[in-house]
Amino acid sequence: MMEEPPAGRQRASPCIVRRGATTLAFVTAHNLSRRELLGGGLALAAAALLPARPARAAAGDLDFASALDAAHALRTGQVSSVELTTRMLARIGQYNPKLNAIVTLTPDAALGRARAADEARAHGDWWGPFHGVPVTIKDTYEVDGVRTTAGMPSLKDNVSPRNAVVVARLKGAGALILGKTNVPAAAADWQSYNSIFGQSNNPWDVTRTPGGSTGGGAAALAAGLTYLEPGSDLAGSIRIPAHFCGVFGHKPTLDLVPMRGHIPPPPGIPAGPPSTLPVAGPLARSASDLRAAMEVLGGPDEAEARAYRWALPAARRARLRDYRIGYVLDHPRCPVSPEVGEPLAAAVEALRKAGANLQEGWPPGVNVEEQYDTYFFLLMALYTPPARDEQLDELRRLAANQDGSYRARWAAAVTASVTAYRAMDARRRAARAIWQAYFRTYDAFRMPTAFVPAVPHVQRPTQFEGALATPAGPRPYFDIVFWISFASLAGLPATTAPVGLTRGGLPVVIQIVGPYLEDATPIDVAGRLTEVVGGFRPPPGY
Repeated sequence: MMEEPPAGRQRASPCIVRRGATTLAFVTAHNLSRRELLGGGLALAAAALLPARPARAAAGDLDFASALDAAHALRTGQVSSVELTTRMLARIGQYNPKLNAIVTLTPDAALGRARAADEARAHGDWWGPFHGVPVTIKDTYEVDGVRTTAGMPSLKDNVSPRNAVVVARLKGAGALILGKTNVPAAAADWQSYNSIFGQSNNPWDVTRTPGGSTGGGAAALAAGLTYLEPGSDLAGSIRIPAHFCGVFGHKPTLDLVPMRGHIPPPPGIPAGPPSTLPVAGPLARSASDLRAAMEVLGGPDEAEARAYRWALPAARRARLRDYRIGYVLDHPRCPVSPEVGEPLAAAVEALRKAGANLQEGWPPGVNVEEQYDTYFFLLMALYTPPARDEQLDELRRLAANQDGSYRARWAAAVTASVTAYRAMDARRRAARAIWQAYFRTYDAFRMPTAFVPAVPHVQRPTQFEGALATPAGPRPYFDIVFWISFASLAGLPATTAPVGLTRGGLPVVIQIVGPYLEDATPIDVAGRLTEVVGGFRPPPGY
C-alpha cells in the first residue's frame, strides 16, 4: 500500500489502480519522492550503466524525444528506464493539473515495470522496440487491473480483468504504462470531456480543446508527458486530435489492427472483424514511431492468426522526388479557414521546391458530395444509439423533410430500410475501388485534416446543435468530419503530419491518404515531409 502524502502536500486528482484483488491507495505523481520512485536496489545497478553526468539531466534531454530515440538511449545506457519513468511522472505532476490529459495514473506498476526493464537490460535481454519506454493508453482500451471507463458514468468504477490487444502488443514490445488518458463519453465527440474526469485542455492554449476522442493522449504527447499513445478512429478520433495538438497520427487500413478490448462496445464483447469504419492506430511525435508502432500493433487477432500472417509492406519509394502525390487544399462543401489553408499551401510549395511530383485535383471518379454523404449515413446508421419505438414517427417526419441539416440526415439514416443500407454499403465498396484505381498511378494523396485549428471549448446538449466560429462565420459542428471522411469510408490508411502554425500560433497538420494495406507509404511520405517543413514542435512553456 502507498503511504499517504505528508501533511500539507497538495494532492492532485486521484486514481484507482488494482493488482489482483487489492485496490491500492489513491496515488498521484505529487505523492512520490524520487527515492520512492527509484525503489532502492536497482538504482545502483542503473547508475553503473550511465555516463558520468546527472541522470535527471539525461532524462530531461529526452522530454520531447521520439519513442524510438528514448529506446535507443535506454539500450545504449545513456539513461535507465527508472530514470525516464521518474522524469515522466515528475512532468505529469507538474503539467497535467492544467491539462487534465492523464486521468488515471499507475506509478507503482510503471516503476515496477521500469525496474524489470533495467534488470533485463543489465542481463542482456531486450524485450522489443519500446523496451522500457513509458507510454499512455487511451481510456477506451482495457488494461488489466486498471480502471477503464471510456468516459461513461456507468463504467466509472470498472476495473478491467484483461488487456486489450493493442495494450498486450505494446507491452509485448517492451513498453510500460504510465496511465490512461481522457476521452469524451463513449468516445463520441471531437472534444474530450466527461462527467467522471472533466475537461481536457490543449497545451497550445488551455482555453481550447485538444480534440477527441483521443484528446487526452494527443495533449499528453504534445506536452511531453508520454512517448506513444494508441488511439482509435471512427470519425477522426486520431487525426483531429493530432491536428489540434500538432502531433503525428495514423489511421490504419480497416481491420489491420485488432480492436478487441476497446470500449465501445461494452467490456468483454469482441469488436470484430470485419468492420466498416472504426480502426485502432498510434499517435506519436515522429513518423518513425508510427511505423514502429504499426509493426507492433498490426496483424490478425488470435483466432485469425491460425490462418494467416501479416507483414507491413515497404513504402513504395525511397526518395521524396520519386513519389507521385495528388492533393487538394479546399472544397466548397467544406471551405478551409485561411488560417489553416496558409500553412497547408506553404507546405505544398515547399514540397514542390524539394522536387516532389505533385498533381492538384481529386482522383478521377471521386464524387465528393456522394462519398461524404455515404460516410455520414453509415456513421449515423451503424454507430449512433438506435431510435426508441416512441421516437420513430417523429424521426420519419424529420427524415421526410430533407432541409440540408445534419439532424435531418441523421433521421434519414437511423430510420432507413435494409435496402437503403445495402445501397450505401455498395457505395462504400465502390469508393474503395475508385481510390484504389487512383493509387495504381499515384502513391499518396494529401488533403486537409480539419477546416479549422483547435477550437475553444464548446460543450452543448447535442452535436447537432453545435456551431464552430470561423472568420467567415459560424459553421455546423459536424463539418469537422468532412475531410477525414474519405479515407474512413474507403478503409484506407491516412497519416497526419505537422506542417506549421497558424498566424495565431496554433498547430496545423496535413492528412496523407495512402493505398489500401500499404500503411508504410503515407507514413513514409509524412516522415519525408518532416525533412522539408520541420515536423513536431513542442508548445511554449513545457
